[in-house]
Amino acid sequence: MLDDNTLLHVFYLYQLAFVESYSDVFNYPDWDTARWWYKPAQVCQRWRYLILASPVRLGLHLTCTYGTPVVEMLAHSPPLPLIISYLDGSRHTSREDKAAILLALQHRDRVRRIGLRMQASKLPKFIKVMDGQFPVLERLFIWPWTEDNTNLVLPTTFQAPHLGQLSLYCAALPVGSPLLTTTDGLSSLELWDMPLPAYFHPSYLVAQLAFMPQLENLTLGFKSPIPTRNIERLSLKTLIGTHITLPNLRLLFFHGVSAYLEGLLAHISTPLLESIQIQLFNQLNFMVPHLLQFMNRMENLTFSFARLFFERKYVILTMDSLKGGRFVPFKVTVGCRQVDWQVSAAAQIFNVLVPVLSMVEDLAFVYEEHDPLSEQHNGINRTQWRNLLRSFNCVKAFRIPENLISHLSHSFQLEDGESPMELLPELKELVYEKEGDPGDAFTPFINARQIAGHPVALIHVPSLPAPL
Repeated sequence: MLDDNTLLHVFYLYQLAFVESYSDVFNYPDWDTARWWYKPAQVCQRWRYLILASPVRLGLHLTCTYGTPVVEMLAHSPPLPLIISYLDGSRHTSREDKAAILLALQHRDRVRRIGLRMQASKLPKFIKVMDGQFPVLERLFIWPWTEDNTNLVLPTTFQAPHLGQLSLYCAALPVGSPLLTTTDGLSSLELWDMPLPAYFHPSYLVAQLAFMPQLENLTLGFKSPIPTRNIERLSLKTLIGTHITLPNLRLLFFHGVSAYLEGLLAHISTPLLESIQIQLFNQLNFMVPHLLQFMNRMENLTFSFARLFFERKYVILTMDSLKGGRFVPFKVTVGCRQVDWQVSAAAQIFNVLVPVLSMVEDLAFVYEEHDPLSEQHNGINRTQWRNLLRSFNCVKAFRIPENLISHLSHSFQLEDGESPMELLPELKELVYEKEGDPGDAFTPFINARQIAGHPVALIHVPSLPAPL
């Protein structure tokens, strides 16, 4: 009953429902849904004709994936763009699948997407044949799910001028590769858990980023710490006066040492950034002055509440606003186990970020029971907790879990001549979780604030049950 134009528009609307499911760079892409048109094309001759006559409008692709008879498909199908989709790490890649991947890679003028997630030992043979130009390649994902081979490096001759998303895990780009400087529309660059042999200096990265004005997501992470002295010495020599702007960057993720982060942030501006998430290796000293300057240059970053998590392996600060979003605007994680180290690391970083933390009005601490050895060596004193809390000078509401009451109540006790307004001067509500009798742990502090004319409401709530 429908004319051809109307029917074709129905197909067009139908395929839109599948686009996002195989476009998402932050979850495992489900590129198999690019085969949405296979069944409609088999309904009748008219439908098949309409679909195959409009490959561009309908975004038609042939998908090479697990169990696909790629030889027959390439021999008996129209010369449509190819998607090489082997991204399910739970599935076995058979001998036939490996042959299919090698065959599909030979049609480099048709390959639009390459996604390989398998044992690292199986990847070198596929990476080796990617030794030339892939003129229509838009997305490349290489994610080994085992780490038995840390020498996964793309060929120096690999080029993809229309690449939009590049995601490498436990693999690397060779220094000197023309890939990033010859790609005109890269919107997402993810280089995560890079092995040390693939290390490149912040100055090299900044030079590469200058060629990526369309970049929206930058993810950079190293598998192990890099010697800080090497970064600092070379940064002073090579990056003086260099500064670039990434006008479209929305998301920035980093995992490494603070010196590398500083070497990067000192030389880039990201006015539209919506989220910055940082994970740092454990260090004795955290110097992050450029992180503060970088955040001050961002126009979209606002916070209203913060959560500080003391977990078994990490201490994590997240800051967010009431409007919410897919990613928290700010997150910093430090990898360390002992509680006193966690408090020290957090205090060092927060003391630098005081101007940013002054936006926070709602603060909550969350404490996960640590292993007995960590608790045994828990040497946190009153001064360390107070140094940590001083960074939040505009907090109006503070929530404390039951297992931190003894530590923090001691920190709120005043010494002779000490003003009760020195700590959390804007505080209006102190909420603490405790089963049974709340006791009088914070009574001296509450009384002192009442006398000073700045009363604080003490709110006792039962402890929440631990998640199963």
